[in-house]
Amino acid sequence: MSEEKSQFTGLILVSGIDTPGITKALFDALAPFSLTILDIEQVVIRERLILTVLIALNPDHAQALDDDLNLCAANLKVDIATSFSEQGSSSIAAKSGLVHVVALGSPLMPSAIAAIADGISSQGGNIERIHRTASYPITAIEFTVSGVESMVLRHKLAQVSIEHAIDIVVSPGGLMRWAKKLVILDVDSTLIQQEVIELLAAHAGVQTEVKEITERAMKGDLDFAQSLHARVALLEGLPSSVIDDVRKEISLTPGAKTLVDTLHKLGDIVAIVSGGFIEVIEPLVQALGITHYRANSLEILDGKLTGRVSGNVIDRAGKAQALRDFAMAEGIELAQTIAIGDGANDLDMIAIAGMGIAFNAKPAVKAAADSSVSAPYLDSVLYLLGISREDVEGAGAPRK
Repeated sequence: MSEEKSQFTGLILVSGIDTPGITKALFDALAPFSLTILDIEQVVIRERLILTVLIALNPDHAQALDDDLNLCAANLKVDIATSFSEQGSSSIAAKSGLVHVVALGSPLMPSAIAAIADGISSQGGNIERIHRTASYPITAIEFTVSGVESMVLRHKLAQVSIEHAIDIVVSPGGLMRWAKKLVILDVDSTLIQQEVIELLAAHAGVQTEVKEITERAMKGDLDFAQSLHARVALLEGLPSSVIDDVRKEISLTPGAKTLVDTLHKLGDIVAIVSGGFIEVIEPLVQALGITHYRANSLEILDGKLTGRVSGNVIDRAGKAQALRDFAMAEGIELAQTIAIGDGANDLDMIAIAGMGIAFNAKPAVKAAADSSVSAPYLDSVLYLLGISREDVEGAGAPRK
């Protein structure tokens, strides 16, 4: 077995107040030497620059290069530090099997970052890079990690998420992270801020009765289909014209339009599945440009609600089936799907999706999902996918 080939490398670290021309001047200083660029990383935070460059060079040139860089530093009024060494080529090779960890917090405290770093190192992982993807209305920080399996790290950081009241998602890297996706959303209390059945109940004067049935369902005394039939029965005789009134009472969750518009610009497919009613949400869905959607249908005769639903009830199993159907129609593997919801009837679709996201959800849903968003902004989901706020705004999608 042949010995690993070594090479002489130099690490150059530039720090100081950022001004135009620093990068050009640095590489102008390097240009006369017979060397090659192996790696570059630069970041600017509040006008403070940190630029690192890894080079391969002839060791006989190290002192001359160091002298020229000191002169360059004086001219630019920055600090330039160098470190030269001989090391194996594999130590600077591109690393594979990377894992991405995204943390969302409002605010994001130092103790939370320390806990994330400890969780990564305790599993044998190494942080290769840290960068901010959003600073408002929440802070989003992404860690690129090597040396650890995503499922192992996900389990470890789940406890950190609970203890520090932050949202954390762990996902594998690689090309598939950017592949075409199908994103399916629940409607009530996810895409929109209201519960449609409660809005209808208010017009029928049966809010209290509807809420009591909902509570029984949450306790497990009724399944979703039973509770839906019982609640819709209380709407019997309500004029169908009320549907137009309820549509006007609906408001999108903050960031919902930004999320949908951005996903569409990326070429992703957005779908809607609801335990609510198609008659109420269909105009909204069409306004958002969503072509795949499925919901329950109210039975209407002679201009009045009969108190029954038409067709099969969209319950937990129905939502999961909708995800399968939409994915098959688009030729997208389930591994490349994302399901977002808040309630127990979203659990089945969250379970089969490639990534399940609990949005301001009940504890049982958070526990079952791969990740969660606790802030009331639906576009925060974009940060979990590695998309930055700057990318969103640069694409002309102001937050709505």
